[in-house]
Amino acid sequence: MITKAEWKNIRGSQPQPDQIMLSIKGDAAHSMTVRWRTDTSVTEGFALYREKGTADWMKADALKHPFTTDMDESHFFFADMKGLKPATEYEYTCGNEEFRSEIYSFKTSQENAEKFSFICLSDIQAGDAMPPADYSVLRETLTKFLNEHPECDFILTAGDNTNCGQTDIQWTGLFEGLKGIMEYIPVMFCMGNHDDMGFSSYFTKEDKYYSEHATYFTNQLWGSYEHNGPEGWIIANHSFNYGNALFCCTGTSGYEEMNDWLVEMADNSNKTWKFAAHHFPVNYGGPQIEINDTYPAMRDGMDKYDVVFSGHEHSFARSYPRRKEGLYDKPSEGTVHYNLGSGHRNPPGTRVVPKVWNAKTYCHEEDLSMFSVVNINGDKCTITAYVEDGRIVDQCIIDKGADLILPYDPAPVYNRPRLKFKGYDLGICVAHNLPEKIDGFWYIPIGQLINFIGGDVERSAGKIRIGVYGRTAEFTENSKTVITDSGEYEMEAPCLRLSEGQLYAPMDGFCKHIRMQAYYYEHNNFIDIASDTEKISVPVQP
Repeated sequence: MITKAEWKNIRGSQPQPDQIMLSIKGDAAHSMTVRWRTDTSVTEGFALYREKGTADWMKADALKHPFTTDMDESHFFFADMKGLKPATEYEYTCGNEEFRSEIYSFKTSQENAEKFSFICLSDIQAGDAMPPADYSVLRETLTKFLNEHPECDFILTAGDNTNCGQTDIQWTGLFEGLKGIMEYIPVMFCMGNHDDMGFSSYFTKEDKYYSEHATYFTNQLWGSYEHNGPEGWIIANHSFNYGNALFCCTGTSGYEEMNDWLVEMADNSNKTWKFAAHHFPVNYGGPQIEINDTYPAMRDGMDKYDVVFSGHEHSFARSYPRRKEGLYDKPSEGTVHYNLGSGHRNPPGTRVVPKVWNAKTYCHEEDLSMFSVVNINGDKCTITAYVEDGRIVDQCIIDKGADLILPYDPAPVYNRPRLKFKGYDLGICVAHNLPEKIDGFWYIPIGQLINFIGGDVERSAGKIRIGVYGRTAEFTENSKTVITDSGEYEMEAPCLRLSEGQLYAPMDGFCKHIRMQAYYYEHNNFIDIASDTEKISVPVQP
């Protein structure tokens, strides 16, 4: 245990400004925002800035935002440096008359820039629970990568910036890890589930909870980003423009509000490119992830964007263009969902498997960081994913002018309907037992599906009893009635004996009790069965 008094001498706030970070708020060609922290003895602050090589300083008074954390009481200051020239290098210092930072520098974007680059990374949290949290590896790898890619104009994350975001210990570790980087290049954070996770006692890990409105994320970045998110969910949701692109960063709560906001932001933007960042992947690569709360709740919003960057899985995947329940080939036909991999040598929590919706996956199981660089050149966007040792995992070119994505990789379109579970093909399990549509209802071979995912299947004369995710259901040939562990219900159509004498059930009635949902991808001609749990079904071995 560390007391607040002891913490002050480790990474607590002091009168001298620290945690100095640049961010984009407003017009990136004519303004830049700087954030810093002091203790509560400092009650006002300002930034001084000037074009590099000139003598006269301009002054930007700072907004003061007090914040009391589990370990500290601090003042956060935010100063908007305005009236800047495009594509110009500036230097700045921040603090007050008595306590000031050293002089740092930054460069503004070109006016209406059509050519620029940025770096994307996700899941940069450090797993070490003991204070002070150590993010030195992040500094080492990110500094090296930025030196190799000096063309990057800003940093965009896709969430899980901290491992336990409801404690000062983790945030001070993160900002210490970004020291020497964030003073020179803007950092645009998207929030992840770990960024609003906390415990009643950080040191004993008791009473885990999630802060719905992301208390620490919101307060520490209060003036760093535009207050233009959906009402009640600002800062956790924020957008900014850079050159010919719109960027929307989303939170982890209030999905319906986020969906409406994403639609509104896209519809009101005339930018060539529209990017979003959302921590939870829609087109995931792991075998057990679930996204039922995010998608379809945010589907209409996400479908408005060219690329949605995500994380969460600590593994890499790039999807075909997706719109609603359809996978396509051209950028005009859908959204590319881009899962970034681990940005801080965090071994993956999932194991990537081939998914029908992903054009490219990478089994990122090495203890190495991944970074992606996005290069915009007019109506072309090139995204390159790197492992920190220099290997290129993937490179794709999204060409709006030609309406194509390179390398060519058309999305699958089947001549007979296929059955998938969470995007994974059942393969030999259903080689001759494909879905069938009868009297307007889709039927699926329920025994093979449950066998495939590791559930219990018990076949008897004219009956099939399944057990999965802690629930049981019994289906009877030519009957609509399903007998479950919690009672009976009626399906929309009866269970039928179809291909190879196997019992098939109508897909919606089958899913009703066992925490599953069914989606038919008409363009591609397959059924995907999803689940709202991330548990792995393992039968009990007597």
